[in-house]
Amino acid sequence: MSDLSLRDGKMPLTQKLLELNWLLVLVLCIVASIGFAMLYSGSNGNLDPWASRQMIRFGVGLGAMFMIALIDIRIWLQFAYPIYIIALVLLASVEFVGTVGMGAQRWVDLGIFQLQPSEVMKIALVLALARYFHARNLEDTHSIRGLLLPVLMVLVPAGLVLKQPDLGTTLLLVMGSAMIFFCAGVRMRVFVVSLAAGLGSIPIGWQFLHEYQKERVLVFLNPESDPLGSGYHIMQSKIAFGSGGVFGKGYMQGTQSHLNFLPEMQTDFIFTMLAEETGLVGGAVLLFLYAVIIAYGMGIGIQSRHHFGRLVALGIISTFSLYVIINIAMVMGLLPVVGIPLPLVSYGGTAMMTLMIGFGLILSVYIHRELVIPKRFSGFD
Repeated sequence: MSDLSLRDGKMPLTQKLLELNWLLVLVLCIVASIGFAMLYSGSNGNLDPWASRQMIRFGVGLGAMFMIALIDIRIWLQFAYPIYIIALVLLASVEFVGTVGMGAQRWVDLGIFQLQPSEVMKIALVLALARYFHARNLEDTHSIRGLLLPVLMVLVPAGLVLKQPDLGTTLLLVMGSAMIFFCAGVRMRVFVVSLAAGLGSIPIGWQFLHEYQKERVLVFLNPESDPLGSGYHIMQSKIAFGSGGVFGKGYMQGTQSHLNFLPEMQTDFIFTMLAEETGLVGGAVLLFLYAVIIAYGMGIGIQSRHHFGRLVALGIISTFSLYVIINIAMVMGLLPVVGIPLPLVSYGGTAMMTLMIGFGLILSVYIHRELVIPKRFSGFD
């Protein structure tokens, strides 16, 4: 895009539509369709209650993704801090007006729907950190003084989410933010010291974990210690994985899932159901599609001429990657069960919308990748 109109952002709507990365959109639709198919199978050949709702949510999310993608990326830069503050207020309000579900207080009832502010914060935090580091020189990222504010921006929402309690989302916020710090040029020794401090504080942190969280860790280390209780989920997941073999038992023929041995198969353990029915081949195909999405996201970030877009794209795709890695490792017994959904495939409303909004921002970065945005951008002329 060498034309001046593309570089200063004055691009007609039709040209923006042509500039959309339609291959990325196609892959997203394919992955979501795999999710629809598995939810249809999980309900024994019925669109209700999961597949039909998931299709509607994806359709709404797709519309939101296109709208966000077509908005000038500088608007997202300008409103990054207000979006973060709104997300933080919503997150704090959970403590006072939040609704309880499955033993945790994580949702705010808005009347029409229930919102999970921690999901909103995943996007808001990326935007806020990207704006902060966009306006800073490399020297600022090398100083303790320059890192105090962004570290505080991460720790405050992370602490609020941990209090809900939601350890899985807390880890996603911290690790996703760490990737933005890395891409912004923070020195490696900061990560080494932080990691060492984190590992050293594990004995202290263990005392503050809830009993069910401690139990998850202990069961992860020895699932056979409680095969009919806490270890039931992961043991059934491993049985389903192994029984799928190379080519699987066939679509809608999974015994562990269809005979109700596999719990939460529509959400956390949907990859297990996929592996049982389509085998190693089906699982590998989905992993390949995820790899394509991650490669596209990283490529878009690298292509961006402005630092804000680079950090937004890399930050969002890093969070997406963590979703994939943690969920699949969790259902294979390589990590404790922490309740992280498989992106675009697991049943869920807020997570689906958050992901689609995130990809809308990535596509906006792609459309406006040739823009030159000054470090001290304060608004449009």
